[in-house]
Amino acid sequence: MKIACITDDGRSISAHFGRAPYYAVLTVEEGRVVGREMRDKLGHQQFGAQEHGEVPGMRHGTDPASHNRHQSMAQAIADCQVLLCRGMGYGAYQSMQALGITPIVTDIVDIDSAVQAYIEGRLEDHPEKLH
Repeated sequence: MKIACITDDGRSISAHFGRAPYYAVLTVEEGRVVGREMRDKLGHQQFGAQEHGEVPGMRHGTDPASHNRHQSMAQAIADCQVLLCRGMGYGAYQSMQALGITPIVTDIVDIDSAVQAYIEGRLEDHPEKLH
């Protein structure tokens, strides 16, 4: 299984999915990490000039244009089953689910600690932190 973590530095999980420039992707086999790589991630810096299609009464990032951007952001982790972050918009969370990637909003900052907690089945999802 592969677990993607949004990151700015390869060591800590970023607090905002859209702003982080990288994914740290950890490969897990038989309950332990056997591989690690950094991948570039599309984000606000690439999509900043595009108009945001916020619709009154809808949650942030749930419009079709946002979903298309989220799909572009997820192309680099299409082989991952899980995405760890410390914050993201509601629409990005839904988009990851629709793409078959389980998003988890964690309060653990350290990538290795969060992945270990996931492996051990003790990583909690905090959807109340979605914006």
